[in-house]
Amino acid sequence: MKLLIDFFPIILFFVAFKVWGIYTATAVAIVATIAQIAYLRVRHGKVEPMQWVSLGVIVLFGGATLLAHNDTFIKWKPTVLYWLMGASLLIGQLVFRKNLLRSVMGAQLQLPEHAWRTLNWSWSAFFAAMGALNLAVAYHFDTDTWVNFKLFGGMGLMLVFVVAQAIYMSRFMQEDKATQDGLQKDTQR
Repeated sequence: MKLLIDFFPIILFFVAFKVWGIYTATAVAIVATIAQIAYLRVRHGKVEPMQWVSLGVIVLFGGATLLAHNDTFIKWKPTVLYWLMGASLLIGQLVFRKNLLRSVMGAQLQLPEHAWRTLNWSWSAFFAAMGALNLAVAYHFDTDTWVNFKLFGGMGLMLVFVVAQAIYMSRFMQEDKATQDGLQKDTQR
């Protein structure tokens, strides 16, 4: 259900674009994101900081698209979000000496410090690359191709990257399980 809520604005944007065009799709994305935030606030009482940032970016860039009647603004929105996420991870690590991925996922995953660092750097690089790739598609292809890339290409690349990260993390989880199994055998003797 959470995945559906997360992708709700993107899916509605895609459908609205295919039926009515970029400007209606942009308005639909703004309204859908506001509805998403309202639902999360009412249902869970809390909205994640990145969701608030996403709302601000869609309202700012979507609003500029509608006011200027120029689709360049909405095409920049994914890049801005990717680069903000990547910059947040980098600033957290370099300036505040805090691994934000570990802060978010540390309760669910037990990984060595160097693995968390590697994950942080790889996600930062991935977000930087995705932002640049979004702009390359936006400026070198038509709007229809960009919208298709935004939904299918962006989500596909994200899926491939997440699977690669899971494979990387699994090495440490197996080691951790082997260590735990060894400790259990020692305590049973």
